[in-house]
This record gives sequence, C-alpha cells and structure tokens, in this order.
Amino acid sequence: QVQLVESGGGLAQAGGSLRLSCAASGRPYSLYAMAWFRQAPGKEREFVGRIRWSGGDTYYGDSVKGRFSVSRHKTMKMMYLQMDSLKPEDTAVYYCASRRVGAHDWDTWGQGTQVTVSS
Repeated sequence: QVQLVESGGGLAQAGGSLRLSCAASGRPYSLYAMAWFRQAPGKEREFVGRIRWSGGDTYYGDSVKGRFSVSRHKTMKMMYLQMDSLKPEDTAVYYCASRRVGAHDWDTWGQGTQVTVSS
C-alpha cells in the first residue's frame, strides 16, 4: 500500500504565495510521475501540474502556467507545489496523485488540502 499525504494548505491573500507538499510513504514502488489536481466547490476536478519522476520535466494546466511550479525531492519521495501570484479563483481543495511505471492513470491519491485565497 502506498499513501500520499498533502500539507501546507491554508489561507492566503490575492497576490500572495503558498507552498504545498506531498509525501509518499508505504511500500516502495516505481514512480513514473506525480501530479497536482484541484477541485473547487461545484466544479469538476482540474489538472494543475505534473512532474515526471525520473527526468523531472514538468507540465502545467493553462490556468496556472507562469504562476505555479512543481518540483520533487527524489530521495525523500516528496513533491511540492509553489503557488505564486495567487488569485481568488485558485481557491480549491488540492490533491496530489501518483502514477506507477506501467500504469495508465493516476492510481494513488491523497486526501486533499484546502487552499483559500481572499481578495
């Protein structure tokens, strides 16, 4: 069993910054990639960004490009989401997810952490 635990959510003002962390624990497995998603009330889950575990290359959703940055610490199996220039529309529950090598989808999810941005 693998578990993902997010931390670092909270309240920020528009224009401010927050940094989220995601810790992977449990039985070791081969990671292909990790990602961040978010879901605001009444809206569908939205892709935020992902990082390929071996190469470290990243890819972002259009709504966060240039403002958010995903990074990882391979040895510690940690992933981070640096969120800058926050907007009220970034308010959501943020989830981290992981995909194993050979998997066709994101197969492990965290419990989520709330981010609220005030105007």
